[in-house]
Amino acid sequence: MIILGIDPGSVRTGWGIISSEKGKLKLLDAGAITFKAGLPMSQRLHAIYTGLQKKIHEYRPDELAIETAFFGKNVQSALKLGYARGVAIVAAVNKGLAVYEYSPREVKKSVTGNGAAAKEQVAFMVKTILNIKNKPMTPDAADALGIALCHSFRKTETAGAPKNWSDFIKKNPGRVIE
Repeated sequence: MIILGIDPGSVRTGWGIISSEKGKLKLLDAGAITFKAGLPMSQRLHAIYTGLQKKIHEYRPDELAIETAFFGKNVQSALKLGYARGVAIVAAVNKGLAVYEYSPREVKKSVTGNGAAAKEQVAFMVKTILNIKNKPMTPDAADALGIALCHSFRKTETAGAPKNWSDFIKKNPGRVIE
């Protein structure tokens, strides 16, 4: 499975692509879509959309994992983040990708074991898990790879789990109280 992780932002949008096959994780590519200072929001959103479409076309990921919006005190920042998330999701859905969302705390806990981990800890663990030694990486790309790894770990955790109550009952008849 190929997973595209997205760390959305209106100033920089990080992206990271990994393959996850039979428990083996491999870095395929990572980077960030950046913008010139003063570029109108509409043009930034277009750049996110076209940039992600190119990566989706090039790597043919199966699924997209994206970080949920973090709401701080600045309403305008939250709105802009929402726009960037929306454009990234539309870029994925237009290419037929399933979309999964993870909170920043969930990503940190999944990658480092600590939901309150610092960005540096996440970046260190991303590089360790993916065996990245001499490749420079922006914080946005490291975060995007962390999101992709989180998704891979979640898929692995739930691979044998029942999808609904009916499946659970079939697999666990002794646990049903009549």
